[in-house]
Amino acid sequence: MVIFAVGDIVSDSGCEFLQKKLPAFKRLKGIDFTIVNGENSAVGNGITPCSAQMIFDAGADFITTGNHVFKRREIYTFLDENPRIIRPANFHPQSPGRGYEIIDLGYTRICIINLSGRVYMDMCGNPFETADEILSKVDCKIKIVDFHAEATAEKGALARYLDGRVSAVFGTHTHIQTNDAAILPCGTGFITDIGMTGPADSVLGVKPELSIHYMKTGMPTRFDAAGGRCKMCGCIFEIDNKTGVCTCAEPVTVE
Repeated sequence: MVIFAVGDIVSDSGCEFLQKKLPAFKRLKGIDFTIVNGENSAVGNGITPCSAQMIFDAGADFITTGNHVFKRREIYTFLDENPRIIRPANFHPQSPGRGYEIIDLGYTRICIINLSGRVYMDMCGNPFETADEILSKVDCKIKIVDFHAEATAEKGALARYLDGRVSAVFGTHTHIQTNDAAILPCGTGFITDIGMTGPADSVLGVKPELSIHYMKTGMPTRFDAAGGRCKMCGCIFEIDNKTGVCTCAEPVTVE
C-alpha cells in the first residue's frame, strides 16, 4: 500500500494548490490513501468545515490536525460527526472529536492516530502513554501516526518508542520539511517533519513582513497568509499490507 502524508495546509491558497496538484500527483505515484494535516487550512488560522471540505474535494482520504484545531468553533460539530477527521488523542477527553480512527478499505484496514507534543506546546496528556493506550485497543496491521510537535527530539523519541509497533510516524507543525526520512530498525517509517502546503515565499506560510514585525516588536500581529507561488510538501510511505512494515519513506515537494 502506498500512503501519502501531506504537510500542514496554509489558508485558502494552500487548499487551492492542493486541489490543483494532488489529483495528478496521486495518479503519477500510484497513491492508495492520502492523509492531510488541515489545522491551518482556514483563512486566519484553524480549520473550518469549509476548508476541510476543500481538502476532501482535492482528493484527501483523511484529515489530521493539531494545536490550532479548536480555534474556530464551527468545526466542533464537524469533528464529532465526520469519521475521517481527527484531533490529537492526548487532548482532554471532553474535547470535540476523537484522536484516532480505523478506516476499512475492504482489502486492508488502516488506523490513523493523531498526537500532540508537549515540549514548547499547549498543555496536553502524555503522548507516549496515549499511544500505548490506543495501540492496546487496535487490531490492524497498518497504523499511521501524525505527531504534531515542535521539538525534533520529542518527535524522534516517540518514533523510536513506537518502532515496530506502527507502520509510520510523520511529524507536522513546524512547516519545514526535514531531510531525515528513514526506515527505523524494526520497520517503522519516520520523518521528523513533512513540511507545509501553501505559499512558498513566506515565513511558515505567513507574509514575511508580518512575521518580522512580530519578531522585532513582540506586539500582537494578525498572521495573514502570503501570496505568490505555492508548494506541496509531504512524504510517501510504502507499506506491506500483510505485515504493516514500511519498506520505503520518500519525502516529496511539488511546486
